Amino acid sequence: MKTPLILVNITAILIGVSYGLHGPILPVFAKNVIGASYIELGIIGFANFIPYMFIPLFVGVLLDRFNNGLLLSVGVMINSASIYLLSIAQTVPEVVGFRIMTGIAHAFFWPPCESIISKVSGEKSRVRNIATFTAFFVGGFMIGPLIGSLLLEAFDVTFRILFQYAAFVLAAAIVSALVLTQHGTTRLHTRFSFSSIKEMTRFPHVIVMLIYCTASFGMILAIYPAFLDDRGITGSGIEILYFAFGISRLVTLGAAGKLAKRTSHTLIVATLSIAIGLLISFYAESIELFIVAMLIMGFGFSIFFPLTLDIILSRTRKDISGGVIGAYETTFGIGWAVGPITAGIISQFFGNDAPYLVFFVFGLAITVLAIIKKKSLEPQRNTNL
Repeated sequence: MKTPLILVNITAILIGVSYGLHGPILPVFAKNVIGASYIELGIIGFANFIPYMFIPLFVGVLLDRFNNGLLLSVGVMINSASIYLLSIAQTVPEVVGFRIMTGIAHAFFWPPCESIISKVSGEKSRVRNIATFTAFFVGGFMIGPLIGSLLLEAFDVTFRILFQYAAFVLAAAIVSALVLTQHGTTRLHTRFSFSSIKEMTRFPHVIVMLIYCTASFGMILAIYPAFLDDRGITGSGIEILYFAFGISRLVTLGAAGKLAKRTSHTLIVATLSIAIGLLISFYAESIELFIVAMLIMGFGFSIFFPLTLDIILSRTRKDISGGVIGAYETTFGIGWAVGPITAGIISQFFGNDAPYLVFFVFGLAITVLAIIKKKSLEPQRNTNL
């Protein structure tokens, strides 16, 4: 494996562990310690992801002009600071402010790493390398909740101390990120342009599917833990559920190369699996059923990202790939921001289980769309792009 790939994977697993340590428990902390309502939980999730609606687009332009490793290092520093600050938060506005910082920092993580991977990968190895990178992040996100559960149960650690541990783990990623500055150089000097947005509009069906997937994912990250708490799942139980979620995602990413051989069919099944997992969540009362839901959704959420990115990059000229990656990640931000705020409002006014039924119905509709337009969900191979 090439040195840049090793370094981005090390960075990914450290950030994943940090996110797994604090992410699943943050909504419970905000609800039970800070006193946030479901609408406020939606606002917190919205605040976390709204920077991702805009910042990746500009980061994408920077990727074609500046050292990608340096941009990644900036993101790691801001991210570790924002997570540490959560440990001293006392009010909902403070949590909102710190999550905005996290959202900005996150925009400096995925696009630089994806850009570095894309530049050192061939056409045949791109899906595999992106999936491997994602698998390292997911592996960390799987380990993090397990460590968090152990700290909460065996060592009686408070939520605030857990956030501090998560910040220290993430800060360790600065080492690999700084080493990547030796490999993240770029010789391109493109002008600032919104042409990457125009490029993305060439993939309307991919965009629709991405927004549904990321909106659902945003809900699972920002609202779902509080819903689990209301269903009687303990803090350590919630961490265990996200550990199971991570296992499913990791196994799926391990098979990404084979699944990529039938991209359109895989994406159809992935969309349906997300919808089914949400429907099970609507009815579930026991941790066993929630585990089933998490395992099913883990497949859908994991395989979506490397396959859709491959579809887009396979039809994009390499000289504008950085900007297109930024636009692609901006699409993520739209879904991630819309999902939590929508779910928070629905939960507040129609019951905390209602969002999962609503998103299930949307999922069925998106699945039908994917079946009708499956020809547009295949990557373009052997081109001169």
